[in-house]
Amino acid sequence: MSQPSPSATPLAPIVYIVDDDSGMRTSLAWLLESVGVKSAGFANASEFLGAFNADVPACLVLDVRMPEQSGFDVQAELNRQGVTLPIIFVSGHGDIPMSVRALQNGAIDFVEKPYNSQQMLDRVQRALKLAALRHAAGQKQRELRKRIESLTAREKEVLRGVIDGKGSKRIASDLSISVKTVDVHRASIKDKLGAASIAMLVREVMAVWDQDASVGAIPR
Repeated sequence: MSQPSPSATPLAPIVYIVDDDSGMRTSLAWLLESVGVKSAGFANASEFLGAFNADVPACLVLDVRMPEQSGFDVQAELNRQGVTLPIIFVSGHGDIPMSVRALQNGAIDFVEKPYNSQQMLDRVQRALKLAALRHAAGQKQRELRKRIESLTAREKEVLRGVIDGKGSKRIASDLSISVKTVDVHRASIKDKLGAASIAMLVREVMAVWDQDASVGAIPR
């Protein structure tokens, strides 16, 4: 994914607008600008996916029907990558099955064109608040993932045992090391990962590993 341009404000929230209708993109961009909300418009899925930056809190206003790749294709790709970008689908030909599909796959809203300007602003503002919360949670997970990667190979083996609910004696037996050595590793792991307790460590690490598993990157 590309990095934001040098002129972009770091971590400034942004609304991505993906629609093959240039008039719709422009009018929504003007509407958002009128209330001080930054946006970036894209005519197709590939342009958006090439410019999207997961390090910036954002939401996505996404058209359902587009040439080559539909809005559902974009949603599927973001889900495959484990991206939790709040999505507001828009469509001039919406129906109940279409909206149900969008929401079941993680979209937060489905709006039919033409839409009411104030209602769209309200929806976008709600989406940006959710984006900020998800971004903060994602940042925390990314930091924890880096800390996990900094563990030694042996510490990762001990951590896996802890996550699997094994006690120090069982882990020591499995790894052919002493219980004291396991306890030393456990203390080191807790310190490196910044966990207040083993229970907290287990919850936080499992959340990261569950996320990795969902995108096919299960840690060894």
